[in-house]
Amino acid sequence: MQSLPVKIFHWINLLSLTLMITSGLQIYNANPVFGGRGGWHFPPILLLGGWLAGGRHWHFAAMTIFSLNLFFYGIYILVTRRWKIRFFSGKDLEALQKTRNKKRTNYAWHRLLYTMIIGVLLLSIFTGVGMYKPAQFDWIVDVFGSWQALRIVHFIGVPLFVIYSIVHSRLAFKIGGSNLVKSIFLQ
Repeated sequence: MQSLPVKIFHWINLLSLTLMITSGLQIYNANPVFGGRGGWHFPPILLLGGWLAGGRHWHFAAMTIFSLNLFFYGIYILVTRRWKIRFFSGKDLEALQKTRNKKRTNYAWHRLLYTMIIGVLLLSIFTGVGMYKPAQFDWIVDVFGSWQALRIVHFIGVPLFVIYSIVHSRLAFKIGGSNLVKSIFLQ
């Protein structure tokens, strides 16, 4: 069974990331990253905000909640030393290379993905800040070479996170069954 703080962090992540994705798609529709104004648009059912400014307001509000949640989760895993059991380690690498125990292999893959997604989420925040305040943080745009490259990297975070969520959930189910999945959100 997961601790109450872990459940709270998961629920806040689920809510804030859903709000960010749907409002981000609203922002995308105003000027698609791929194909310019005539590019492919997402259907209204997937959007939040109603128009560009509404999408931006929702996006930045959700980003603030998400960023604070990630920050406090980081403090939580450091204080509780949870990082020792949740993040990828040499033992996991060894398990992926040598073990024939399928459950242990699934657990190692789960920890690897769990560790890797932190970088994707931090990159999304970093690129988002660069897009939000390009005049103040022009060096962030420079890191990526251009505004368009920055937008593409930021946008790619969405499918990466969606794929991660699906694989993360499937591996959690393989490792601990429905009890583990329920313990994150329900029990």
